[in-house]
Amino acid sequence: MKPIWPRLAALNLNTVLVPVYWELIEPAEGQFDFTIVDGLIQEARKHKLHLVPLWFASWKNSMSCYAPAWVKTDQKRFPRSQDRAGNGMEILSPFSKANLDADARAFAAFMRHLREIDANDRTVIMVQVENEIGMIPDSRDRSAVANELWNQAVPADLMNYLQQHKEELAAEFHELWATNAFRTRGTWEEVFGKGPRAEEIFMAWHYARYTNRVTEAGKAEYPLPMFVNAALIRPGYQPGQYPSAGPLPHLIDVWRVGAPRIDFLSPDIYFQNFAEWASKYRRSGNPLFIPEAMPSPLAAVNALYAIGQHDAIGFSPFSIDSLEEETGKAVTASYQLLTQLAPLILEHQGKAVMAGLLPEGPEQRQPQQLRLGNYILNITYERPSNQNATVLSGGLVIATGPDEYVFGGTNLTVTFETDKPGDPLVGILSVEEGQYVDGQWRVERRLNGDQTHQGRHLRLVPGKFGIQRIKLYRYH
Repeated sequence: MKPIWPRLAALNLNTVLVPVYWELIEPAEGQFDFTIVDGLIQEARKHKLHLVPLWFASWKNSMSCYAPAWVKTDQKRFPRSQDRAGNGMEILSPFSKANLDADARAFAAFMRHLREIDANDRTVIMVQVENEIGMIPDSRDRSAVANELWNQAVPADLMNYLQQHKEELAAEFHELWATNAFRTRGTWEEVFGKGPRAEEIFMAWHYARYTNRVTEAGKAEYPLPMFVNAALIRPGYQPGQYPSAGPLPHLIDVWRVGAPRIDFLSPDIYFQNFAEWASKYRRSGNPLFIPEAMPSPLAAVNALYAIGQHDAIGFSPFSIDSLEEETGKAVTASYQLLTQLAPLILEHQGKAVMAGLLPEGPEQRQPQQLRLGNYILNITYERPSNQNATVLSGGLVIATGPDEYVFGGTNLTVTFETDKPGDPLVGILSVEEGQYVDGQWRVERRLNGDQTHQGRHLRLVPGKFGIQRIKLYRYH
C-alpha cells in the first residue's frame, strides 16, 4: 500500500475501503497478528483519510478462499456446503456452529483491537461484514443438516415479520408468497413453493442469521456501523446462476428480520442501469451506500446522482488504486466538486430538497421533468455527435431557498416553469459560477446573456465539472 496512498489522496477521496483477511490476522488458531491492520490505520491518518475495513472471512464472492489454512484443511470440524452428489464445495456451511464460532471469535478480536487503537481517532468509521455472500452454482446447500432444516417449519420470527409487514414487502417477494396463498405456517416448500426461488429464501435466512451473530460478536467489542454487500443479478439468471441468497433487493425483508444487527444492505453496481439498482436499495428506509461501482468515467456522474437523488452516504468505484487515466480524471474532478459541496449536502440531506440528475438512456429525446421546491425543472443532456463517443452527463441539484438552487455536475441544461398553467412566468434573476471554500460561496463569474441563452436557461458545459447558483423570479 505504501506507493498507493499518495495516489488515493490525489483523487480527492475522503475514505478508502480496504480488505482485511481472516487468514492473515489469525494464521494459527487463537494467535492474532494485526500488523497489517495497524499499518493501514497509521498510513490512513498520515494521508487524512478514513477507512472502512471489509471483513473477508467465511465468504468472499460466495467462496471461502480467505478462511485460514487451519479452517480449510479440517473439513470434519469446519464443514463445507455440499452439492447434490454429496461433494464439498469451496463454501463454508452457514449451518455449522463451529464455522460460526470461529469467524465470530476472530471478528470480535479484530473489533476489540480497533477499539483499543482507534476509538479516540475514529480513523475507521464503519465495517463491512463478509463480502458478496451467496450460493453458486447451486441454489442451496444439499448437506444432511441443510436437508433436515429445509423440511422443518419456517421459523416463527420470519413468518411473524412477513405477516406484520405483508403490504410493505418487496414486490418480488410478495408475488412469490402470493403464489402459495400467503401461507403462514409450514415447511419452506409448503410456504414458498418448490424450486430455486424458495430455496434461495431458505439460504438467505440462514446466511442472515449467521452474519447477524458474527456482527453481534463484533459490535459487543466496538459498536461501529456495519453493513453487508450484494453481487447483483444479471437479467434472466436464476438462483444458483448468480450468488443467490445474499442481501439482494427481493430478499431485503428476509435479511432485515434475520440480521437486525446489520445497519444497512448495500449493492455492488456494475450494470449500466445504475439508477434502477440504486432505487431498489433505497426502498423501505434502507440507507444507500455503494461499496463497489463499475470503475469507468460514468462513476463520476453516478456518484453525484446517488447522493443527490437518494441521500447516499457513500460511493466507491472498484479498484480505486488502479483506475485508467480517463476514469481517474473524471472521478478526481467529481470528488473535488463533492468536497466543496459536502457541507451543503449534509445540511440538506433527508429533507426532500435534493435530486440527482442522470440521463435515462441513449434514446432519451424529451427533457426530464423534475418537481423540486416551488418549480418544475426541465433537464436536457447534450448528446455526442459521434455515437461511439462517451460524453459524461449528470449531477445533482439542491433547493437552497424558495427561489434558489445550487447545481453541480456536467453537460446539462435546465429551464424552469411553475406548476400550473396561468401562473406567472419564471425568469432568471442571476446565475453565478463559482466554488465553495470552507463552506462559503465564492463567486468566480456572473453568467448572463449568451451564457444563459438571454436569461432562459442554466447550462453546465460538457467536458468539465462545475457549480452554479441560480436565483429565479416570477413575472406576468
